[in-house]
Amino acid sequence: MFDVTRLKAHVDQLLKDAAAVDRQRGEAFRPLFDEQLFQSRSKLLTPCVEEISQEIKSLQREQQSGRLLASRTAHICDKIVAQIQAIQRELATQTIRKNEPKQNNTKQRPIHELYQDLAKHQEWERRLVGMSRDKAMMLNRCQSLAEQQILQKEILALDGRVQRCQSAVAQIEKQITFRERQG
Repeated sequence: MFDVTRLKAHVDQLLKDAAAVDRQRGEAFRPLFDEQLFQSRSKLLTPCVEEISQEIKSLQREQQSGRLLASRTAHICDKIVAQIQAIQRELATQTIRKNEPKQNNTKQRPIHELYQDLAKHQEWERRLVGMSRDKAMMLNRCQSLAEQQILQKEILALDGRVQRCQSAVAQIEKQITFRERQG
């Protein structure tokens, strides 16, 4: 008989610790673990611990239904042990991870590339605003309700793209200003 009570208690504690670390440091720059170890390509610890918990529940269901084979039990248990050890190592090396780069790109691109990006985004924004204006004019002339609904959806989508473009322009301008102040 496969007893998982202590294992579940240990995983529950890992889940609490992982959640605390995730809240404190946020996402890592790249996935934390190899896809051979975890199916999840997560940049956070919590989904990885939840994957362990799901494996344990799967084993329990198989055990309760009488379909649990000894070979499968050994294989899954080895995998769970390796996953737990990986999580524990990650928690233990938390201070090292603090110094890793976050999600944003820390490589400094040449300032001329930033200016090129700025011009490109400003041009996109200009085109999108024009397209949105054209769609709004079409909407005003439109007679059919179905066509009006389609045009309204297209206008909303274009407005969303304009907002993302404006956000990117503001971000690039901020980077340029920062870089110019640096010298």
